[in-house]
Amino acid sequence: MNSNISWDVYRSFAAVLRAGTLSGAARLLGMTQPSIARHIDALERSLGEDLFVRSQRGLSPTEHALVLQPHAEALVAASAALERGGRGRPHQAEGVVRISASQTVGVVHLPPILAGLRQAHPALAFELALSDQIDDLLQRRADVAVRMTEPVQKALVAKRVGSVQIGFHAHQAYLARRGVPRSLRDLAAHDVIGFDVETAFTRAAMRSLPDLDRSMFALRVDNDAAQFEAMRAGFGIGICQTVVARRDPALIRVLPDAFDLQLPIWIVMHEDLRRSTRYRVVFDALAEGLKGVAEADV
Repeated sequence: MNSNISWDVYRSFAAVLRAGTLSGAARLLGMTQPSIARHIDALERSLGEDLFVRSQRGLSPTEHALVLQPHAEALVAASAALERGGRGRPHQAEGVVRISASQTVGVVHLPPILAGLRQAHPALAFELALSDQIDDLLQRRADVAVRMTEPVQKALVAKRVGSVQIGFHAHQAYLARRGVPRSLRDLAAHDVIGFDVETAFTRAAMRSLPDLDRSMFALRVDNDAAQFEAMRAGFGIGICQTVVARRDPALIRVLPDAFDLQLPIWIVMHEDLRRSTRYRVVFDALAEGLKGVAEADV
């Protein structure tokens, strides 16, 4: 293997894995398609084997490519973190901070907090990575994270700021049409809104709902905003934060005694970042702002 392969080649490899096509990778990186193709050819020659199967639909990764994928993604994350860290002076609240959060937290709770931060510190900019998957802060996929589970890595600084309540909700028009369920078993006769792809969080939630099964969902979607809007449209019964549901008076809590899940809110960052003013300012602002969210959900 050629040990002198440049970083640009690995970046192109990661982009092709993400996009699935040379043209898509070129758009992601702002490069030309022939340049991406040359990088992939160079990496395959260096390794002595194919990394992708070419077809009219695009490029499918081989088993070897999938083995290399987490390492390539770690390189991309480290490079992005290095670039963010190079913008702005370390003892000033300036530069870019990448924040990881769940979809609901990012869409509903973070915008007013970030707006206040921007007004107080105009030299700060933000990147929001919204996913219900947990980003690895040790690999610097994000600088600061809002998590609904307690972090276990020792190299992280973490602060719990309260919790939010999760429960079943439905639009009053749906309940007037279909009736109000009196037990979890009654949900079998209702249109239930749920997840599509199982995650660690959904597995934990489903353990407390033994009478509910994915096959019962009338709508399956892995987007919190889509689930919430389906509830508001009267599609059926779904799960959301009670503090969010209270924003629409037409949404009614159902089965509160049968399902009442408290999700802790943790603000987390790598301990190496606490010496930098920009990250500390964002960490403290998120902790204060989300503390207000948790208190509003009491």
